[in-house]
Amino acid sequence: MKAARFILLQINGFFPFLYPARHVFRNFNFLKGAFLYYKDLNKYITQDRSQHTKFPFTLINSYPILFDRFEDAGEVPKHYFHMDLWAARKVYKSGVKRHYDIGSRLDSFISHCLVFCDIVMLDVRPLSYKIKGLNFIQTDAMRMKDIHSNSIQSLSTLHAIEHFGLGRYGDPIDVLGYKKAIDEIKRIIKQGGNLYFATPIGRQRVEFNAHRVFNPKYIISLFEGFTLKEFSIVDDNNDYIENADVDKFVKANYSCGLFHFVKK
Repeated sequence: MKAARFILLQINGFFPFLYPARHVFRNFNFLKGAFLYYKDLNKYITQDRSQHTKFPFTLINSYPILFDRFEDAGEVPKHYFHMDLWAARKVYKSGVKRHYDIGSRLDSFISHCLVFCDIVMLDVRPLSYKIKGLNFIQTDAMRMKDIHSNSIQSLSTLHAIEHFGLGRYGDPIDVLGYKKAIDEIKRIIKQGGNLYFATPIGRQRVEFNAHRVFNPKYIISLFEGFTLKEFSIVDDNNDYIENADVDKFVKANYSCGLFHFVKK
């Protein structure tokens, strides 16, 4: 099983187009979708000719969508859906007017929070968008010299710390990148400040150059000087468990630990 997973990961890494191709041809979806497209098109043209609508079909504007009919009504992306809601609720309940974030996704968690507060987003990569309420600072989280010590009341970093120092996002290779980033996070948060921290947890390992997976107890040990206010989890089955038992997840495969820390 491990060998098969290894082979599939290598194929997906070097030939990423093969994964969606497998998805497309699964259960003969391409053939079924094409058949149903032309069946529906014929019905549409027949109805349009009898009713003289304002939207007649023209071949040059044909835009076949063959697979949506086979999908569920919505998706819950692994880890991210529950994680982003967990953190956004935390920020909202805190009542802060300005929240800082390191490396989280713009199209989910950041956009959630922009509804009710301003966001300062920090990332090693540039951001070309101009969005109301969003300020952007391009910085390397392993050495945030442009951020003052003890200056931030509310900070999050969601599914990001596991990448630092692996080069995946153009950052320099640094085997202690995750620890340097955590030390910087500890430095910039003010006393009594909140940190909403999420990362893959389970059997501790590096899966280069995608990410690290951390023993949750190791993560807690790295935050000396902080109080763990809550530990929740999105488990291996992608189910959200609030106020989980840390000991039960040290041997997980690939869960997501949700840590709410407060600086002493």
